[in-house]
Amino acid sequence: MPTADELLGPDVAHRLRDVVATAAPDLPLPELTRAAALLPGHTLRRRTDLLCAALLADLPGTFASLDTTLRRALADPRLSGWMIWPVTEAVASRALSDADPAAFDGALALLADLTGRLTAEFAIRSLLAHDLPRALAIVATWTDHPDEHVRRLASEGTRRHLPWGTQVPGLATDPRATLAILDALYRDESEYVRRSVANHLNDLSRRDPEVVVEVAGHWLAAPDAATERLVRNALRTLVKAGDPGALGLLGFAPAPGAVVDGPDLGATTVQVGEALTFTATVRNTGAEPARLVVDYVVHHRKANGTQTAKVFKITTTTLQPGEQLVIDRRHSFKVISTRRYHPGEHALELQVNGVPSGRATFELAPGSLPAV
Repeated sequence: MPTADELLGPDVAHRLRDVVATAAPDLPLPELTRAAALLPGHTLRRRTDLLCAALLADLPGTFASLDTTLRRALADPRLSGWMIWPVTEAVASRALSDADPAAFDGALALLADLTGRLTAEFAIRSLLAHDLPRALAIVATWTDHPDEHVRRLASEGTRRHLPWGTQVPGLATDPRATLAILDALYRDESEYVRRSVANHLNDLSRRDPEVVVEVAGHWLAAPDAATERLVRNALRTLVKAGDPGALGLLGFAPAPGAVVDGPDLGATTVQVGEALTFTATVRNTGAEPARLVVDYVVHHRKANGTQTAKVFKITTTTLQPGEQLVIDRRHSFKVISTRRYHPGEHALELQVNGVPSGRATFELAPGSLPAV
């Protein structure tokens, strides 16, 4: 992944200052110059905040005056890339501090125009948090916008769990708040937009699976050529969790004829930094073909001695009567930054159409690499 310097370093800050200077030649812009020197050593979020504050200081006044300057800047193709993040944050901040009620609507309009230069999905969150019904009413009008970037913003900016985005209380508590937007976009011609819709619905599945299954069912009842793929993506978390409603929508009915032998572990102890091998066999003993989602689950030991499960995909397949699937896998316990390993008893089991089978325990030892 690019470093913060590569995304929003002093060179980008200087280019942003040049763009603003061209749009507002009478302003000295000392804070943007100073902020460029302050960026090294800070996180991307902090760099964004520094440049946003500098923009607001160098472009004082009302939202209307900021809007005028930035719309001039939009004529400059250099206004693009990661410099857009602090620009959009400045738009939202100035609008929310302006006494003129029209600033709120004006900010949303300007964010829609800026989003194609990178994205306005992060800045829109503060406007949503300030007045969710008013903001959603405007965002809903974007679903038939001719620009796919604006249509995507309608879905992406209103996600419940937007990566890097701030929390919006109303979106966190009401799973139906954005469904009208998703209904208008799930058959969008752009895969870019549809991918956002799928991720948005998947966000909702973490706490409101019944709502998500209901929505996905409606979409599958009125599909286009891309709907099934979108729904599979949207239901991915529920499928891994073995949710029967999600599995049923995708055609994975209970398969009583599916018999699991194993898993058989390659060792009873594995060290952090090494890999555990395992084998298993899934047989269809029934008289009809069995459509199966086959996963495995690792039950990791937590610091307090309890265990937490994480599901890993093996395959999706259809077994004919008498046919079997032979599984031969290895699971790595290589140290990575996103997982903390705690030595002690762990477990591994197979999961077929959401039904766990054959739990086998093993010991995770510290090994020669430090657990992180």
